[in-house]
Amino acid sequence: MALRGLKPMPAVREPPGRSWQTWFLCFMLPLVASIPSAVPQTKSYSFGRQFLGLDKCNACVGTSICKKFFKEEIRFERWLSSQLDLPSANRTSYEGNYTDDSESWRPVVLSRLVSPHLHELTDKNICRSAGKRKSCSIEAVLRDTQRFQNWTRSNLLLPSMVQGLATPMLRCPSQRLLDRIVRRYFEVADVGSVQMKHFTTKDKLRLLYTLAVNQQPLILQMFPGTEGWPFLRYHGSCGRLMVWAGSRPLKKLYTSPLAQRADAAYQLLHITQSLASNSLRFNLYYTTASEDMFGTVEDGRLFITDASTIGIIDLQEGFHTEGHPQTNHSDVFSCLSGSCQQVLPCQSVRPSQSFTLLCRHVLPKLLSPTDVPSAGLPRTVIRELGMCADHSQSDQRIFKATQILRETLQAFRPCSNDYGYRYPECRYSDKF
Repeated sequence: MALRGLKPMPAVREPPGRSWQTWFLCFMLPLVASIPSAVPQTKSYSFGRQFLGLDKCNACVGTSICKKFFKEEIRFERWLSSQLDLPSANRTSYEGNYTDDSESWRPVVLSRLVSPHLHELTDKNICRSAGKRKSCSIEAVLRDTQRFQNWTRSNLLLPSMVQGLATPMLRCPSQRLLDRIVRRYFEVADVGSVQMKHFTTKDKLRLLYTLAVNQQPLILQMFPGTEGWPFLRYHGSCGRLMVWAGSRPLKKLYTSPLAQRADAAYQLLHITQSLASNSLRFNLYYTTASEDMFGTVEDGRLFITDASTIGIIDLQEGFHTEGHPQTNHSDVFSCLSGSCQQVLPCQSVRPSQSFTLLCRHVLPKLLSPTDVPSAGLPRTVIRELGMCADHSQSDQRIFKATQILRETLQAFRPCSNDYGYRYPECRYSDKF
């Protein structure tokens, strides 16, 4: 019998009891295997289950984008070489790149729900809540809680089922708001229904865990940028890592010419107004405001990049205030976001709260008194900015200040190819 694909070998004297084929396998194959290959062997990095947080599922966000990670269609910024290792697992967020065709790459942000240190602390607290001192099955403990048992028995997400959770948008929930959360939940196969009949128990646990830890991925799903909302596109999640479109930090504009800073300030005021007054009659308001909440994209548009501290009031249905979360609804889920402090801000949130926080903490970094003599900024801007930031002023006075600011800044906004988001305003308006 001849080996297929091999040329006939010259006659050799075979050792007694051995065929020439046996001799070839014993002596020649090891020699062939030792010859260096002409094709370089590349070492591909691997997104491990622990790095992604898949080892803690279903106490996680979801798995909708895991295939992208494992096919290396999501990569870290400056990590396109497959021979490099993963960056530190101790960071909360990373810059990355995303592709659909392996040729064109788009910037994205890869972010954890909370810091790895806080994740570790909350996981330990979950185990302690079940009487486990060292380690335990996080998922098993959360499944046994009374709150989750209530979730498994209901096909509707009811206000009583989210009472006591610390995420700002759930402090005063309405049924209409909760229905929107379920209907827009991206991490299940069949979306669009307010009923959770198609949710598996793992789907319900993932949604509950996300609501308890960080509302960011849910806000991006509920109010997508494709419908005109000022939020970046949500791509999906894998384990405890979520992915959305990348942007340029707002603080990079601080050294830009006044025209660019004035445009950003105008957009901030416009966005804040649209969040409070929109066709859905949801009042999205800031509970805090900082430069890290905002970013810009290539065409000059400004977006909210961090929606984790945004509260929501339903102007159509009002809000649910049954009981007090600290006294009646506090459990292990109440502290997973890192804070156990529970407040009910909906009755006391002033209509002007978002503007006051914006004018106090963000706009002064874009519009400075030094711009008055050096760049020709009207003194009116600085005066009205102070009025807007003064919470002792009435709501009407603060609203008037923001209106004056918008009208004044309008004249400073640039109209160039760098601001494509203003097309066709710039192209067809007589003002330009």
